[in-house]
Amino acid sequence: MKEQLINKLFCADCSTEERLSALRELGDPCPQGGNWVNNHIHTTYSFSPYTPAAAVYFARNAGLSTAGIMDHDSVGGIDEFLEAGRIIGMPVTVGFECRTSVKGTPLEGLRLNNPDQVSVAYVTLHGIPHQNIPECERALAPLREKRNVRNRKMCDRINELCKGLDIFLDFDSDVLPLSRASEGGSVTERHVLFGLTLKIAEGKERADAVALVDKLCGGISEKIREKLLSAPDEYYLYDVLGVLKSSLVSKIYIDADDELMHISEFTALAKRVGGIAAYAYLGDVGESPTGDKAAQKFEDSYLDLLFETLGGLGFDAVTYMPSRNTKQQLDRVMELCERHGFFQISGEDINSPRQSFVCPAMEPYTHLYSATWALIGHEKAASENAEKGMFTRSTVERIPNLKDRISYFSEIGRNI
Repeated sequence: MKEQLINKLFCADCSTEERLSALRELGDPCPQGGNWVNNHIHTTYSFSPYTPAAAVYFARNAGLSTAGIMDHDSVGGIDEFLEAGRIIGMPVTVGFECRTSVKGTPLEGLRLNNPDQVSVAYVTLHGIPHQNIPECERALAPLREKRNVRNRKMCDRINELCKGLDIFLDFDSDVLPLSRASEGGSVTERHVLFGLTLKIAEGKERADAVALVDKLCGGISEKIREKLLSAPDEYYLYDVLGVLKSSLVSKIYIDADDELMHISEFTALAKRVGGIAAYAYLGDVGESPTGDKAAQKFEDSYLDLLFETLGGLGFDAVTYMPSRNTKQQLDRVMELCERHGFFQISGEDINSPRQSFVCPAMEPYTHLYSATWALIGHEKAASENAEKGMFTRSTVERIPNLKDRISYFSEIGRNI
């Protein structure tokens, strides 16, 4: 019975209410909760094996005390995520992630936190007051439509690469059904490559599929080959996707343009809806923890310029993932956040079943736990009255010191 209910949590063809009904029957999987937090969980409304209800359930099951939804270009999963949190009594926070253009700023021409394109930055909007979620959707919906124009062109490029391999990828029949686009979800490069993954695996023995991956990628290491051959079934397709993402994106990627908000438009939206605008620090990458990023240089060589520019653009916060960075990188980012008065938000980017909801690397940085409770407190206060948010003029005038503000809103969050 429990297994059937859990399967229903993951059911893409089920309605939101059917998934939530299954969650009500399952109840809280970890009534004592835990101390862990994660503010960056993707769901099926961007790319993830987890529906919003499943994300909340398994975040709680992993021992998280709070969880945050963070889908690309989408707020479509937020209502389900919020209701799932209410059902099991788990405080949650909501937001979205998107890419922005930095043209016309001092950052133009630099590779920021986007491995695929210069002058483009990933940014996150946290703690959206619930009454203003529809305004976010109005801003994001046209961008998703424009993104799909580019997605179709990338499918064409994949088909060029696959000539002679008996593989043809059709956006409408092979990619779009993998998404929740009809419900306000986005279609990302991962969807496109997962469509290719399914085509590669279709009707083939695993060894033959891995040989095809090797051919498409121009050769994979023995370590990667062995990982794919020995992966448990529930991880196998996602592992193939990781290899394709690391090796093929550079060959199929088409620069984003029309689908990007300008970074100043993004911060203006954040102020308008009362959310917290955060820059997502990546940092130079050596060996990617998730296996889907090549070694590459990002912001570290111009970090001072980045922080100075973010302040002028109207950002309130910086978000980062401790498991992806060295202690030296984290120490430097934290010091710059302190110096520039940025709220620090953390979360682990969850979009694969191999990834853990818990980030042990966060444990030494106790201020990130308080920050999460402050984020939840902000969202609660601003959802009741937009003028009571953490970064409104009236709140800053009343509590000018950021640490005092974090303490104040953390208390609100912990009392939910």
